[in-house]
Amino acid sequence: MATFDVIIIGAGPGGYVSAIRCAQLGLKTAVVEGRDTLGGTCLNVGCIPSKALLHATHNLHEVHENFEKMGLMGGHPTVDWPKMQAYKQDVVDGNTKGIEFLFKKNKITWLKGWGSIPEPGKVKVGDEIHEAKSIVIATGSEPASLPGVEVDEKIVVTSTGALNLDRIPETMVVIGAGVIGLELGSVYARLGAKVTVVEYMDKIIPGADGEIIKGFQRILARQGLEFVLGAAVQGVTVQDGKATVTWKANKDGKDSSLTADTVLVATGRKPFTEGLGLEALGVEMLPRGMVKIDDHFRTNVPGLYAIGDCVPGAMLAHKAEDEGMAVAEILAGKHGHVNYGVIPGVIYTTPEVASVGQTEEMLKEAGRAYKVGKFPFMGNARAKAVFQAEGFVKLLADKETDRILGCHIIGPAAGDLIHEVCVAMEFGASSQDLALTCHAHPTWSEAVREAALACGDGAIHA
Repeated sequence: MATFDVIIIGAGPGGYVSAIRCAQLGLKTAVVEGRDTLGGTCLNVGCIPSKALLHATHNLHEVHENFEKMGLMGGHPTVDWPKMQAYKQDVVDGNTKGIEFLFKKNKITWLKGWGSIPEPGKVKVGDEIHEAKSIVIATGSEPASLPGVEVDEKIVVTSTGALNLDRIPETMVVIGAGVIGLELGSVYARLGAKVTVVEYMDKIIPGADGEIIKGFQRILARQGLEFVLGAAVQGVTVQDGKATVTWKANKDGKDSSLTADTVLVATGRKPFTEGLGLEALGVEMLPRGMVKIDDHFRTNVPGLYAIGDCVPGAMLAHKAEDEGMAVAEILAGKHGHVNYGVIPGVIYTTPEVASVGQTEEMLKEAGRAYKVGKFPFMGNARAKAVFQAEGFVKLLADKETDRILGCHIIGPAAGDLIHEVCVAMEFGASSQDLALTCHAHPTWSEAVREAALACGDGAIHA
């Protein structure tokens, strides 16, 4: 039996980041992980491999659509799918090995295997039981499915299977128009598949700013994605190597169906806490399988904490990382904190979509007086030079104080541009503060400044 200050169960972004911070703060730390590699869903079968495929297929699009416009002549390349998959795996391997190096550097013990909590202060891994003053549950989430939909990860797949198809399908149905469905749908659309997205709601990316939703759907439709909205999926059947999706229209109850080579079930994710023994421990749970915690990430069981996808809030790797660092600070006797009002969200399609803070719909519902500053990338010289002038920056600020309340971007490098606004919001900045900050020319970030100017006397280039 080994004794630690803290044992973290799960080595995803929340778990491994928390472990590193715990070690940096002088706590004797161990991490329980049953995978052969560290990094959790994100690094192994989620964020990182999907970004590799998004990058590869974006370059393919550039070759076919824009190279000749720039005077780059020559034959159009074909796709070597096994080689693209190998590239993706190299990216994954490099990142997971990097986490393993960081564990060694910070003297973190990796307890290899699947963990359970037989009693407070103890973690069982295999046949061994280890003790800890504090235990942190960071077990993440798993894909959620639908009644009547059986996943085989070959024809009917989750995001995990979609990243490892043995061939590029000619046709694909994506169930769910959220981040995962749209990212992977765009990957296969660029690779030549005919992609149809079926969504229960009457709009894509539910919860996003309304103008972003409309603009983004138009852009994706021009890229070849087709949308069936307001459709309740009834089931999926597989026959002769193909899958048929049936759905009922919410509006009139009309039944429809579509057959495809591959069906991607992208209906969200659910907390993964199976096998931990939480019920026997008496851990208080919330609806949808989430662990109930207080403002300091404590469960109702003394010494037991939880972070990341298995607790309330957005299921985002960076949200889990922030919580992981915060709980480490708390365990070390400091004051860990997460500002949930300034957590950005990004969709890594081309163009990217990024948001932070409140949407216009939220502000209207709250009855808050606000102003809007918008700027189209068509007015941005750098964006036009690289054929990425679609989209816009939308900045929301308090009408009286001018304090920035939110920002929503469709455009090149939106996932990076949004952080300028995140920093501004953390410091309680006004739109004028952004507008008066010099931005290098020509850069995409000038569009953010122009949107801030539009909150005042007006943008310069629009």
